[in-house]
Amino acid sequence: MVPTTRFHPLRRGAVLPLRRGAALPLRRGALLALALLVAAPTPVLAARLSPRDVATPAYEPADSLEGNFLAAYIAGASRDTAAAATYYREAVKGDPRNAELLERSFVALLADGAVQEAFRAAERLTARDASNGLAQLTLGVQKLKAKQYAAARQNLQRGGRGAAADLTSTLLTAWSYAGENQGRKAFETINRLRGERYYNVFRDYHAGLIAVLVGDKAEAERRLKAAYEADRNTLRIVDAYARFEADSGRPDLAVAAYEAFDAILPRHPIVRDALDKLKAGKTLGPLIATAQEGAAEVLYGLGSAGTSQGDELPAVVYLRLALYLAPEHPLAILTLADTLERMKRPERANEIFARMPAGSPLKLNADIQIGLNLEQMGKGDEAIAHLDQVAKTYPNDIDVVSALGSVQRSRKKYAESAETYSKAISLIGKEPERNHWTLYYYRGTAYERAKQWPKAEADLKKALDLVPATQPNGRAQVLNYLAYSWVDQNANIDEAFRMLKQAVDLQPRDGMIIDSLGWAYYRLGRWDDAVRELEKAVDLKPGDPTINDHLGDAYWRSGRRLEAKFQWQHAKDLNPEPEDLAKIDEKLKSGLPEPDKPAATAEGRPTPDQPEMPKGAPAPSDPPAMGTESKGGG
Repeated sequence: MVPTTRFHPLRRGAVLPLRRGAALPLRRGALLALALLVAAPTPVLAARLSPRDVATPAYEPADSLEGNFLAAYIAGASRDTAAAATYYREAVKGDPRNAELLERSFVALLADGAVQEAFRAAERLTARDASNGLAQLTLGVQKLKAKQYAAARQNLQRGGRGAAADLTSTLLTAWSYAGENQGRKAFETINRLRGERYYNVFRDYHAGLIAVLVGDKAEAERRLKAAYEADRNTLRIVDAYARFEADSGRPDLAVAAYEAFDAILPRHPIVRDALDKLKAGKTLGPLIATAQEGAAEVLYGLGSAGTSQGDELPAVVYLRLALYLAPEHPLAILTLADTLERMKRPERANEIFARMPAGSPLKLNADIQIGLNLEQMGKGDEAIAHLDQVAKTYPNDIDVVSALGSVQRSRKKYAESAETYSKAISLIGKEPERNHWTLYYYRGTAYERAKQWPKAEADLKKALDLVPATQPNGRAQVLNYLAYSWVDQNANIDEAFRMLKQAVDLQPRDGMIIDSLGWAYYRLGRWDDAVRELEKAVDLKPGDPTINDHLGDAYWRSGRRLEAKFQWQHAKDLNPEPEDLAKIDEKLKSGLPEPDKPAATAEGRPTPDQPEMPKGAPAPSDPPAMGTESKGGG
């Protein structure tokens, strides 16, 4: 599995790998300020991108200016810029002299991908206020695309001032000179960037790309090598440097650069594709072939930095402008779609993923993401059919097969899911490495759900052996799932409690894991301990119906029956699973039955046999960032 895989919950008990070969963002540091360039007067607006060739929902305009403005404002607050653009467009018609409405409309149109309308709005804005930085940048990009380089420079020079604006304007101006084959002026312009270390890295990186484009090999070698020496952990810098060395007759240096990066981030598709080509004696070609692609690279870098900092609106604006200049920029496509996923717009993300060029090493990644997003959208059958077809096309790709298994698992096809994971494990072809722990973990959870506990236990133990100590989230979740399963079966009680406490120590703010510990106390009849832990879990995850249901059970056993019924009613109001709802209704009606006589644990301590645990209780939870899932608490 790709170590950078992140995971995204689909529903309770579903954890799917979402990222294969994710683009590395440009480095932090000075980039923290870059998003300021596109700061809009309406922070409520966020991005929902829709390619113009894809039909968007029809929105009925309001009957009044005030109605359209309110609808636009609400749409922006709910991250629906398709609706926001529509209503702001109508509001501007009702009050065309209103500068604030025009600016809000411009930002919404640009974020939504309606670039031609955004260009017209930018022209109207700059006619009123020539210092509008975003409008001038947008018009400069329009002219760069049309190869009107001198006119583009005029727009870029009229924009706002500040670190972010100066960096952007300087880099794009340098590329405009490169488009005219004026290498000397391009270098003079870009050399103005001095001061912060990361400015120097960007300066040398883009100067090297420009030198390649204008044919100055000596300058290209000096600049790209300087950028590479300063930062060997950023994919684009490594890729540009290695391509130059390979095309200069030094493929050994290119291979060494790629392999060094591969040691940091194994199996990145772009790196693996380049290495395969070099080892086959093929050429790579330059990273940037036109001034338009170079300018798009500037904007992609800014967008990547913005999305890594959580600045979604600036990131989307930069990425939309980058794709206007270079529609097939694979990493801009990937980053834009990833941003839309974070904004919970999987349908829009799929529209962007579908634009990935067929020949890109990231095409397979995009195809996987489309299937996973279909499942997130509730189109499970389409997701399975899509991923099944992709798996037939790439039968030896572990990521494709495991993604199919994840969707099957989320659709509660546990036996099929375990079989699919087995196929993925068989593709390892050697002793599994530490980054394969997720495969055993997922197959173990599928086996457990399919009521094949011996196989599940073996896989969970294997996952625990493999998961690195450097991944505390993952380790906590494996500990939790295995230990909870033992507690549920009244087996290995002492070891299970030790593991659950270790999991809580690793993730003390994880409500699901704390719920597991509390429910374990409950299963042992230690009601006060159960209440204490379950109250903590509810505080950390108040909206989970199963945790609230567990707390109600613990209250009832502790004699706090009024509080128990309140907690059950709260759990019912939180939309539990249908089978859990029926049990909650019965408890609200009749309470809990008395427990049976105590049984003995392995150490001889008495513990009552509890009624059957609600089926939702051991469900895997929504995971932390590294693709793990809880067992207790649903």
